[in-house]
Amino acid sequence: MRNIAMRLRYDGTNYHGWQIQDKDITVQQVVEEALGKVLKTPTRVVGCGRTDAGVHAQRYCANFRTDARIPVDKLHLAMNAHLPGDVAVCDAVEADEDFNSILSCVKKEYTYYIHNSNIRDPFLDKRVWFHPSALDADIMHRAAQGFVGTHDFAAVRSVGTDVKSTVRTVHWFDVERKGDIIILRVCANGFLYNMARAMVGTTVFASLGKINPDDIGSILDSGDRCLAGPTAPPQGLYMTNVWYDGEVGTMMQR
Repeated sequence: MRNIAMRLRYDGTNYHGWQIQDKDITVQQVVEEALGKVLKTPTRVVGCGRTDAGVHAQRYCANFRTDARIPVDKLHLAMNAHLPGDVAVCDAVEADEDFNSILSCVKKEYTYYIHNSNIRDPFLDKRVWFHPSALDADIMHRAAQGFVGTHDFAAVRSVGTDVKSTVRTVHWFDVERKGDIIILRVCANGFLYNMARAMVGTTVFASLGKINPDDIGSILDSGDRCLAGPTAPPQGLYMTNVWYDGEVGTMMQR
């Protein structure tokens, strides 16, 4: 049986996250419906992460198993003919038998966008966090460096998904301002539920003077969610990169 990996991108505004739900429409649901039409049989798709409701993905990986002989270089065209306009398959490759989109992932990057202005931009609605209070990207970057490294991240996660460990390794967390847009990029070997958004909210609190930017380490050591900043809203968050070894890794970086 073939194991096929796909690179996707989607606007998460109209979806209740990636993972299939009983009552709400999700990205996984529409992808599986389109794939079923292409392959003429119901097919389960494994995604690389459970993005929350309203969160977007510029690069996302999913894999499925099939006996169908459809060429992988035609799969994206066939899929896109059946997908809604806010979801697209960009590429596909034959993966190793043991490849799994979530378990084989080496690291992931999320990017968060804040529109820091006192005037809303209607064209950025549902795409950024509109934050009218003045923010200092340098202070936010200073706070962000306290998250880099291997730590217990229980202080910046929401209860929701059971995990064996709350220890993760953050490879980088960079903050920069481009005009009215503040861009936060964080890469880790894995993320806990709402971890990226809570980290963003904590850097914002540091800029607002509600948290000392040099106290991030002690906040993480405490494991106390109440000491960190709020969970930033979902619409500013994008999965922007996912790394794998082998052919899938090459596809994801194209």
